[in-house]
Amino acid sequence: MNVLFTTTRTTPFTASLSSAHAFRKSARLCSIVLNAELCKRKRVACNAFRMKSSKTMRLDIPAMPATATWIDKLPTRWKPYAYLTRIDKPIGTLLLFYPCTWSITMASYALHAPLTTPLTYISLFGIGALIMRGAGCTINDLWDRKLDKAVERTKERPLARGDITPAQAFAFLGVQLTAGLGVLLQLNWYSILLGTSSLSVVAVYPFMKRITYWPQAVLGLAFNWGTLLGWSAVAGTVDWNVCLPLYAGGVCWTLVYDSIYAHQDKVDDVNVGIRSTALLFGTHTRSILTGLSVSSLSLISYAGLLNGQGIPFYAGVGIAALQLGRVLWQTDFDDRPSCWNGFVGCGWSGFWIWMGALGDYMLILSTAS
Repeated sequence: MNVLFTTTRTTPFTASLSSAHAFRKSARLCSIVLNAELCKRKRVACNAFRMKSSKTMRLDIPAMPATATWIDKLPTRWKPYAYLTRIDKPIGTLLLFYPCTWSITMASYALHAPLTTPLTYISLFGIGALIMRGAGCTINDLWDRKLDKAVERTKERPLARGDITPAQAFAFLGVQLTAGLGVLLQLNWYSILLGTSSLSVVAVYPFMKRITYWPQAVLGLAFNWGTLLGWSAVAGTVDWNVCLPLYAGGVCWTLVYDSIYAHQDKVDDVNVGIRSTALLFGTHTRSILTGLSVSSLSLISYAGLLNGQGIPFYAGVGIAALQLGRVLWQTDFDDRPSCWNGFVGCGWSGFWIWMGALGDYMLILSTAS
């Protein structure tokens, strides 16, 4: 009897409720299992991407060389400051120096200046490029000292590694800027004011990579200021008709070489939130940089046309075009050593433009004598 009265009576309605409840439990269980599987696959995919990235991008170009350099012969206290200026990597100084040489040589050509004029100013600007490139590196590393720790290629830089403190770097920057001012004061007052006005662009460049995908354009504005300053040093003022297209051509050239440079760090940059044209251009980098190279050489050629340059100048531009073409053809944008070689190779294009302008200038000197 007790069994009879305690037995639950099953109806179609209660059966449907039980089935629905069981279905919901099954669906919830399936959802949990599916989400777990998806998370697992996502982790596996992310790990695979990191492994692939490390294989394709992991060939390091350390800031502190493993092999001995002349810097290692310096007193221990001096070494971090020497590495801070990247003085062991002269390509940065040359990329700052070449636009100055274009302008100084072209101005000397236009004015038929004696040989002592370009020799004097090229020497001054060479010293200035060495000093101010080092100062720019110090400013950049002060801005980026925390970010540099998370980037494979830059984690060994003196500030990132803690070899020197920010206060010491600021004091060193003061010495660098004082030395740069000493060079600038050798020029006329027009050039002193023009040169001083570029410091604001130099100072804000490191911040740009945090807010825009075009920090390379800002670097171009700073690195090619010498196209204006070199002319004003020789002539006492700027011939804007010639110098503006020369300046714009230099900016396009900087976009080419610094975009190649930025491809070295594109994997790490995504992780730390740094922006660059390397990330912006992506798989279209080669075609975009080809267009920028054409624009650069066209603008420089136009400046030469306005300045009445001759065949040697255009021959130099032609060799520069071949050099840039070779770089863009051979560079593997997913390989750090290839990107570094391409970056250095772009410097040679600037050298050949200078050689073309110098050839023109030497030709008029020989005909004048």
